[in-house]
Amino acid sequence: MSVDTVSLTGWGRTAPTTALRFRPRTYEEASIAVRGCGPRGSIARGLGRAYGDAAQNAGGSVLDMTALNRIRTVDAAVGLVVCDAGVSLHRLMEVLLPLGWFVPVTPGTRYVTVGGAIGADIHGRNQHVSGSFSRHVRAMEVLTADGSIRTVRPGTRLFDATAGGLGLTGVILSATLQFHPVATSLMSVDTERAVDLDDLMARLTASDHRYRYSAAWIDLLARGRATGRAVLTRGEHAPLHALPARDRRTPLVFRPGRLPAAPAFVPDGLLGRTSAALFNELWYRRAPKFRTGELQKLSTYFHLLDAVPHWNRVYGRGGFVRYQFVVGHGQEEALRRIVRRISQRRCPSFLAVLKRFGDGDPGWLSFPMPGWTLALDLPAALPGLARFLDGLDEEVAAAGGRVSLAKDSRLRPETMAVMYPRLSEFRALRAELDPDGAFRSDLSRRLAL
Repeated sequence: MSVDTVSLTGWGRTAPTTALRFRPRTYEEASIAVRGCGPRGSIARGLGRAYGDAAQNAGGSVLDMTALNRIRTVDAAVGLVVCDAGVSLHRLMEVLLPLGWFVPVTPGTRYVTVGGAIGADIHGRNQHVSGSFSRHVRAMEVLTADGSIRTVRPGTRLFDATAGGLGLTGVILSATLQFHPVATSLMSVDTERAVDLDDLMARLTASDHRYRYSAAWIDLLARGRATGRAVLTRGEHAPLHALPARDRRTPLVFRPGRLPAAPAFVPDGLLGRTSAALFNELWYRRAPKFRTGELQKLSTYFHLLDAVPHWNRVYGRGGFVRYQFVVGHGQEEALRRIVRRISQRRCPSFLAVLKRFGDGDPGWLSFPMPGWTLALDLPAALPGLARFLDGLDEEVAAAGGRVSLAKDSRLRPETMAVMYPRLSEFRALRAELDPDGAFRSDLSRRLAL
């Protein structure tokens, strides 16, 4: 097992902290690392795609799980896969797509490990019909603070605390996953423009149930009558008969493209208000007003940013903040107020996505709940950003909503406690299973988890 001292950040590249990094290659080495982690504790880390500080541990230990990356068994008849926690969704797609199976849930990047997907209980464009990642986990093996390895199944307290538990109940070592059957590796995508936020919400409400995948890019710099204008894209896995004849010979091929990596140094301020406004204008106008059945690669539809390695560098040395919240159905006016506040402040956001969530899953700290969710990226160096987002937090909490912890880097603990009503159960189980605090992170200290 390799060991070194490293400075780590989340994907947003803010607030670096130094930790002792262990890279276990076996379950036994992972157990040794946890037992010897010291008073600052340890936290598991995958491919570093958590935006904030969920996989950092200042002065403590971090377990880099990427060497535990075996796909153990595949039942191609029913789509059941057993794999180590360090396997990425990208690797699973490489192996399972040619067999006619697709990951049940994918976020905007496929460079997420299975352990990270469970720990964050990730959601995707199909949350309104398929729930979040944990709904498709049939079992998992978890290394707990006493050094034992427990097989954990849905319907138990430890499962519900671990799904979305940000690695604080133990180290996820492996998982049994149910995949989704597909006939091709292409998507059939319908695109339409919405002229403002009300138009967008009406379109989503009226027809979202007809699509497996749905999301809308929203222009948060548009103001006046155009506030909340958007491009809505919804898709289904394309059936074999929809492919051109030349593609039917290899309908399940997986060939994501790659572009040159973002440069190591990007001047601060390059992505300012003017460039964001220009980008948003072009992105909106280039989209078709209405188009159906366009065939797209899976990577184009789901993981556009993955084509640019290290795209998180484009925000410069100051990094960026991913802010995502959800408010319930019936709280549409709160969503309108928040969108207006962001628009009026002229926040330079290139990437903003609005979706509808369906039913949530049992994870005590899982993010999704039925309602509307908006995610946006903002330069961390934006003047007054912390105070501005604190104000949005208050609006979200007052509407009974919550902020995503897996993407958070600045939420206050008292606000978080209002947003997550099962927090006390989570704390009680942690105290029961881990009285000495073997599992800790910068996020857990900041939010008193």
